[in-house]
Amino acid sequence: MDISEKMLGLGKKSSVIREIFEYSKRRKAEIGAENVYDFSIGNPSVPAPGIVNETMIRLLSEGDPVQLHGYTAASGDPAVRQKIADAINREFNAGARWDLIYMTCGAAASLTISLAAITEPGNEVLVIAPFFPEYRVFAEHAGAKLVPVPSRTDNFQLDLGAIEKSINENTKALIINSPNNPTGVIIPKEDLIRLSELLSAKEKEYGHVIYLIADEPYRKLVWNGEEVPYVPNYYADSLVCYSFSKAVSLPGERIGYILVSPTMKNAGDVYAAICGAGRALGFVCAPSLLQFTVAECVDATSDFSIYRKNRELLLRELTRIGYEVIPPDGAFYLFMKALEPDANAFYERGKEHELLLVPSDSFGCPGYVRIAYCVTTEQIERAIPAFEKLYEDYQK
Repeated sequence: MDISEKMLGLGKKSSVIREIFEYSKRRKAEIGAENVYDFSIGNPSVPAPGIVNETMIRLLSEGDPVQLHGYTAASGDPAVRQKIADAINREFNAGARWDLIYMTCGAAASLTISLAAITEPGNEVLVIAPFFPEYRVFAEHAGAKLVPVPSRTDNFQLDLGAIEKSINENTKALIINSPNNPTGVIIPKEDLIRLSELLSAKEKEYGHVIYLIADEPYRKLVWNGEEVPYVPNYYADSLVCYSFSKAVSLPGERIGYILVSPTMKNAGDVYAAICGAGRALGFVCAPSLLQFTVAECVDATSDFSIYRKNRELLLRELTRIGYEVIPPDGAFYLFMKALEPDANAFYERGKEHELLLVPSDSFGCPGYVRIAYCVTTEQIERAIPAFEKLYEDYQK
């Protein structure tokens, strides 16, 4: 074959989430958007805070157009990185350094670069199931093997015993995602401390670094005041992959960063490897205008009150109907138990009622569906009768 069979396969079959999202657009064109209840994709439904547009307009009207639209340093503008480091230190007192921050095109690029920088063929990357399906693509592209580790089935928190059994001499990294996509679960500080102790012990046992990668696009979306522990404050060999997509409602702008923990012994070399991976992958100089914009809006967040309202509405109504759901502490997803073991079959039954829910098999946890509630409250209200009819189908 004259092209990569691996890339051909990825191109011909997109992620399940994207497939459902594209189906939704076709179906809306056929029967009207108000008649399709699309809960497939984590696309924020609230606008970016006003300061974002105001900053962009000011930069475009008053700034130097050569600078705004020109190249920055490959790793990002130093002044931008300093402002991000300052914001991290104000919030977490983490000792973040601008020269250990690499600006990226969102969290996907952050993860891809990080895995390319720290892994070699034959290495294993652990993920906690359920997990964002694209982790597999990112890890395998780097030549590593993705190893799902089940979480605790009662609450989807870390199963430290299962993690310990999964670590071996080939383990190079563990990815955690808190608040989690798809469950909304937040890893408590006590569990993060125990996880850090476990990884440190395993580093000594096997004589090499085991990196902890914190994928954090949902860090600021927290519903009950829970603390989301800042990973570098608890584990030295950590990387933070952050995106402004969710907290600032900028998913299409593709802007984020990688932070190398300043307490990592070989932080300089790891950062150099990240720069090298960014170079090799072509992920250099994240969009300049967006870099300068987020630097001025680094503490801003969108109005999350609609998500909180949607969460409460869905929890109340789905529980009333009879569904089993996991109350999310953060992010904007509900993880709901399917009414039969085959989540894909349950998804197909849902489609008969124009309900578009993501089956959980690709998340590494069969038997559930993910419901993205970053939609209008009106859509949820219209969808409740459809959820009732779907439930009634199974009672028959």
